[in-house]
Amino acid sequence: MLVSSSSWNSTAKSEGRSVRRRVSIQRAQIVALVENAPALSSTPKAEIAMTEVPTSKNILRPLRRRSFFRLAAASGLTTFSSKRSLAEDTFDTRSTPEVCIYTEQFQSLPIPEVCKIFKRIGAQGLDVTVRPGGHIKPEDARVQLLIAARVAREHELKIMMLTTGITAADRNAENILAACQEIGVDRIKLGYFRPGSFGTLRKSLDTTRRQLNQISQLAAKYGVLPCVHVHSGETIPSNAFLLYEVIRDIEPSRIGAYLDSHHMTITGGAGGWRQAIDLLTPWISLVALKNHRWHTHGRDETGQQKWRTSYCRLEDGVAPIPDFVRTVHQAGYQGFYTLHTEYRLPVQECTRLTTDDFAFLKRVLTRL
Repeated sequence: MLVSSSSWNSTAKSEGRSVRRRVSIQRAQIVALVENAPALSSTPKAEIAMTEVPTSKNILRPLRRRSFFRLAAASGLTTFSSKRSLAEDTFDTRSTPEVCIYTEQFQSLPIPEVCKIFKRIGAQGLDVTVRPGGHIKPEDARVQLLIAARVAREHELKIMMLTTGITAADRNAENILAACQEIGVDRIKLGYFRPGSFGTLRKSLDTTRRQLNQISQLAAKYGVLPCVHVHSGETIPSNAFLLYEVIRDIEPSRIGAYLDSHHMTITGGAGGWRQAIDLLTPWISLVALKNHRWHTHGRDETGQQKWRTSYCRLEDGVAPIPDFVRTVHQAGYQGFYTLHTEYRLPVQECTRLTTDDFAFLKRVLTRL
């Protein structure tokens, strides 16, 4: 249900008073830090005082926990207690990474219904599919993304990223990138590049590099970072090390690496995923979390056992999600996570499993 204008104004006034109280407290904290800063600090006190101090321009953006501790470090006051309180074990979006949910398994529902479900689950935003067969068709992006962003705001959510099928710097790509600029989305997932027939991989890699350079040049015009998803199977890339080979000569400011716990543990389950995170650290810009199990899947004509994967709850699969997230965090990533719940089940059952996954992810993120 959309919020009425009178109700919205009343809520906004109440929230404004609450924000002003928080800002007052934050200013007092900053002043205390500055006034008590020891002489050992190399940062001028005036500069410390101006760092992320809430003003009339950013009053609706509360000082984040990391920013507060950065101020403390700058002032030399770094002796904070390491003990966790019970309150810190709750999911505080000011001190833990934000989470959006991938919309693919909810594409049978219109965006307003998806927003209601995601808001009830507790997510901060949406990872919207904008590709053929997605929630939004690429040719409709300029109009439909504006509508979707408005609907998300009305549900106190935001569109945090897009999953696209972009593999070339064409008109559809430009439509999507222009829409991103209009709604404030600064990173997207690209589509998949094909390896070609066996024996032609080197040539296909060269072609992919040229395509990525062209896409990144177009995306830069709109302030959007295109990100390449670490996949598995018959794609480029088919693993994280191949992604490194493709993007190693492209500046991280122009192209991003999109990590995926599911695919990276399929191709590097015994520790390769950890090395891959290390190798891709400068480019890490998006992180998807999902999990899987292996199952037997018949035998071939020689009698060789065949295997396949199926998606499972985040906490039940092969990928060590807490370890994966800690390693990403160790690499310096401070962005949001996108929760993928690709269960291929009816919406009601997918909603239940997504709720379980989100609750588990809260426990993981609050322990970073």
